[in-house]
Amino acid sequence: MSARTCLSLAAALAFLAVLSGAFGAHGLSDSGYLERTYGDMEQKNVSGMQLPPAYKYLQDFRTAVRYHMWHALALFGVGLLMQRRPSRLLSAAAWCFVGGIVFFSGALYVLVICGPKFGGITWGMIAPIGGTLQLVAWALLTVAVLRTPDPADSSATLTA
Repeated sequence: MSARTCLSLAAALAFLAVLSGAFGAHGLSDSGYLERTYGDMEQKNVSGMQLPPAYKYLQDFRTAVRYHMWHALALFGVGLLMQRRPSRLLSAAAWCFVGGIVFFSGALYVLVICGPKFGGITWGMIAPIGGTLQLVAWALLTVAVLRTPDPADSSATLTA
């Protein structure tokens, strides 16, 4: 992935995170949609507390938005690093950040809006794939940064 592609994707994904947050606050929270959709379900046990399913799913949506934005910003940072010193590790990290957003946040968005078993897919089982991709992205970014020579050390060479 090029720095330009990385930065454009980061900006577009951050835009979508803000849009998703607004939808969650107004389309889900204020509309009564979650109460109507999940009103017949049993209470959810979360950390020993019994919660209405609508509240639990709203929290899941908020988690999706939060991770979506944080990882869009991380992708933006990777794009800025790629402008200075492109590398395969940074490119791989960028793709993992994108995949992480799609699979983690995307799965939670579908789970909340369409239901836990929409289209015959158990969406709660898809989210960990995205979480794993996000972890891989952070690990790749760490290695890429550690392999980048320190500007203060003129004897260092690039190995990434």
